[in-house]
Amino acid sequence: MPDSSQDKNQRHKQRMQRKKSVVDKHIKSASETKGLIVINTGNGKGKSSSAFGMMARALGHGMHVAVVQFIKAADSTGEELFFREQKNVAYHVMGEGFTWDTQDRERDIATAKKAWDKAREFLNDPSFDMVVLDELNIALGLDLAYLDLDTVIADLLKRPAMQHVIITGRGARQELIDIADTVSDVAEVKHAYQAGVQAQKGIEL
Repeated sequence: MPDSSQDKNQRHKQRMQRKKSVVDKHIKSASETKGLIVINTGNGKGKSSSAFGMMARALGHGMHVAVVQFIKAADSTGEELFFREQKNVAYHVMGEGFTWDTQDRERDIATAKKAWDKAREFLNDPSFDMVVLDELNIALGLDLAYLDLDTVIADLLKRPAMQHVIITGRGARQELIDIADTVSDVAEVKHAYQAGVQAQKGIEL
């Protein structure tokens, strides 16, 4: 005999009560408050978008946020155009374009080091509650190695205790993952680019 709607509703309520008990227990046990290092990596789309979403959330709480973009060119994206208009934001595009465009390793290294100098300023400044280091993973990648990983990690660990750092870019180094608090590996399932579709405003630009 099929279950009645009343039976299904009762079982659902019991499952949700058990789930709530587990969730409440985990929430109660999470008592620590500190600045986090969050890494968005992987080959899928949305790593920077996620970082800018957290940035919007922080601004909603009246927090001060700094952005340093590595690698990416000076052509304005939608997020830059938007966030530059917001108070409590310091936004710096420090890249000169993708490496296959510049084709000059020494110049790229100098640009990346200049960007890290700017990032270090924010990491040393307790007035900034969040620092977004967009595409830093690319500059640290083993195939490019524009920046010294040990120096980057040391600067990150010396930052103010309550400052959050969001790091994006594919190919995050294991040493960086080891010191992070939250790491997301964004997988690519399908991308319009593979079908010959150009980058679109509001989606990639």
